Formats: sequence, C-alpha cells, structure tokens
Amino acid sequence: MCNTSAKPLFTGRELLTLIWPLVVEQLLAVTVGMADTVMVSSVGEEAVSGIALVDSINILFIQIFSAMATGGAVVASQYLGRQDRESACSAAKQLLYTALILSLVILAAAYPFQRSILSGIFGSIEPEVMANAQTYFGLSLLSYPFLALYNGGAALFRAMGNSRISMLTSLLMNVVNIGGNAILIYGCGWGVAGAATASLFSRALSAVLITALICRPHQMISVHRLFRPEFRPAMVRRILSIGIPGGVENGMFQIGKLIVQRLVSTFGTFAISANAIANNIASVVNVPGTAIQLALITVVGRCIGAQDYGQAVSYTKRLLGFTYLSMGTLNLLLLLTAHPLVGVFHLSTQATAAAEQVLYLFAVCSMLLWPLSFITPNALRAAGDAKFTMVVSMISMWVFRIGFSYLLADDWGLGLGLLGVWMAMVIDWVARAAVFSLRFLRGKWKNLQVI
Repeated sequence: MCNTSAKPLFTGRELLTLIWPLVVEQLLAVTVGMADTVMVSSVGEEAVSGIALVDSINILFIQIFSAMATGGAVVASQYLGRQDRESACSAAKQLLYTALILSLVILAAAYPFQRSILSGIFGSIEPEVMANAQTYFGLSLLSYPFLALYNGGAALFRAMGNSRISMLTSLLMNVVNIGGNAILIYGCGWGVAGAATASLFSRALSAVLITALICRPHQMISVHRLFRPEFRPAMVRRILSIGIPGGVENGMFQIGKLIVQRLVSTFGTFAISANAIANNIASVVNVPGTAIQLALITVVGRCIGAQDYGQAVSYTKRLLGFTYLSMGTLNLLLLLTAHPLVGVFHLSTQATAAAEQVLYLFAVCSMLLWPLSFITPNALRAAGDAKFTMVVSMISMWVFRIGFSYLLADDWGLGLGLLGVWMAMVIDWVARAAVFSLRFLRGKWKNLQVI
C-alpha cells in the first residue's frame, strides 16, 4: 500500500546535515590509505607496491563488512520510517553480533595462510615486494574485527541521520593513524610494519569508541545490554537478505579487481605503483558520490518504511543531480592538476606517465557515467532490491571489467597495458548505468518488502 505523505520526510537542511559529514568522513577514510602510501614512499617503491597489493585484499573484506553494515542500516532505517524504534534497536544489536562473528571467522581462516594467499592471488612477484606485502597483510588481518564493528556502528548512526558521530570518529582514527605513521615510520624506522601497526591501533580505538556511543540510551537507535547475547533469527534473516547479496556483490567485485590487479602486476613494478597512485587520487574524486551512496540508504530506507515511494523517487533524483554537480567539478579540477598530484608520490618517470594517462581517462568518463553506475543501485538496495543489483554487478564485472581487461591490456589482446585495464572499467560503467537506470525507472523495486 502506498502512502504519499504531504510532509517531506527530509528537509533540504536535514539532507545537508546528513551529507556533509559523510563527505568529510569519506575523505578522511581515503586519507588512511593515502597517508600510508605517501609516508611509506620514503622507504622505496617496493614498499609502496607491497602495501598496494595488500590494500586490494583489505578492500575486499572492508566491502564485505560494509555490505553487512548496509543490510543492518537498511532494516533499521525502514523500521524508523515505520516509527518502530524497538525493532530498530533490536536490528542494531543483531548487526553488531553478526559483523563481529563474520570478521573473526575471516581472521581465523586467513591468518595461518598469509603467504599462500598472497602468492595465490598475485603469482610471482619480486621478493622484496612480497616481504613487505606479507608484513602489511598480517597486521591488517588483526584489524578486521575492529573494522567490522566500526562499519556497523557508523552505519547505524547514519541510519539515525546522525552522520556527525561517524565523521568525528573517522577524524580521530585518521589523526591517530597519521601520528602513528610519523612516529613508527620516521622515528622508529619500522617502514611497512610501522604503517600497518598505526592503522591497527587507530582502527581498534575507533571501534571501541563508536561501539560505546551506539550503546548510549535515549537516542533513536541504541544497543541495550551489549554483553548479554541475544539471537533473533528473524531479524538476522532480514539483515542478511540485504547483507548477503551486498556482500557477495562487493566480494565478487573486489575479487574481480584482484584478478585485474594480478594482470597489472605482470606489467612490472612501475605499473603496480602507477595503478595504486591513480586509484588513490580517483578515490578522492569519488568522495562526494560515495557519501551520497551512504546517505541514500538512510533517505530511501526511511521513505520505504513509511511506504512513501513518491518521495523515494524524488530524493533519489535530487541526490543524483547533486552527485553529477559535485563530481563533475572535481573531475574538471583533476584534468587540470593530474600532473602535480601524481608528482607528490615521487614515482619513477615511467610510473608517473602511466598514472597521469589513466587519470585523464578516468576524469572524463567519471563525470559522465559514475553517478548513474553507482548512485542508482544504492537506491535500489535501500528498497530491498539487493539480489537484482548483485546479479547485474557480478555479470558486468566478469564480462566487461575482467574480460575486456585481458582483451584490451594483455599481450595476446591489444596490448594496451595499464590503460587497457582502465578502459575496461569504463565499459563496465556503461553497462551498469544502462541496466540500473532502466530498473529504477520501471519501478519494480516498489513491490518489494524487507520488514
């Protein structure tokens, strides 16, 4: 049954209050990886390459934790839209338990086989790069439970519309991480181990803090009696109905990127470094879009919970337009500043030229295609259409991003190297934009039910 409310569920001021802390938070999140890369670059290109390879794996698991957090946030947001605070709080507690258990299982399964995992994914790489990668990977694995709790807590605060808390927690995490880098890399000379240790400590601190904050009473969502275990199968199933498809989608997406990363590693150390730096810079440009993706979970989720599909459509279009405006501006700036930005990382001449080349391609195509490719499917997920987005994303990734990477980049294909890999990414965006836009306009997602 459709209930079109005369009163807007979010005012323009409330949208701004939700989004701007998310922009700051995402910018801070990006700087964690960038700080490690920039500060470790003083150790050498092998250290940069080792961190870049492991970050590809870290992002895989971070995306899985984020998908689980999104599942909890969608359920909690819809309950809040229905004015059912008790069920929203119950969903929050089940989310934290589920995320923590999942992260501990991953840690236990991966920790004894670190070198085998790295070798299996990336094949034969230079010994010094492998040594740095193994050091960074081992300490990164220990941070996974903290990342899972942080992602869950942050998603719940965003579901409340209180993105300021997750922003401030992220700010603390970054300050601690960068300060730890300075002490451990420059002061103690620990190199890659110093960068990983600083990241581990900062993630642990942020997880403890945001978990304590989500347990405060008298807020829209509060976790009661955190240390008294409760298992509510029906609630967990609701969370997993969004979290599992999202986790599979994000996981397969990152596995696909790892396969592409393995292809990139065959081009040489210069290509690994150029790809890592280009990805770091591109991630900054994507910050407004990533922030709006997160905001859509809260906004559309509340609309669906209130059964107001007209407002769900209206807010999606409004935020999509803002994404085009903000990302278009940043991409224009990137076209003008790519050369000095890449120069900050002190790469070799060959790596610098390769990074600049792919960034120019990215800037032009991102301003045209990225919003439709990634904003629209998040609106569908918030409505419960997670299985469809999973299937489309997986097919597009394997057919276009992976298949065309080998066709365009590998020597047996067109032999375009790193540029071919990024061209395949753009082809993937075209396919995603077309299918998700059509799905949204047809409106089948309005007939789905999560709670």
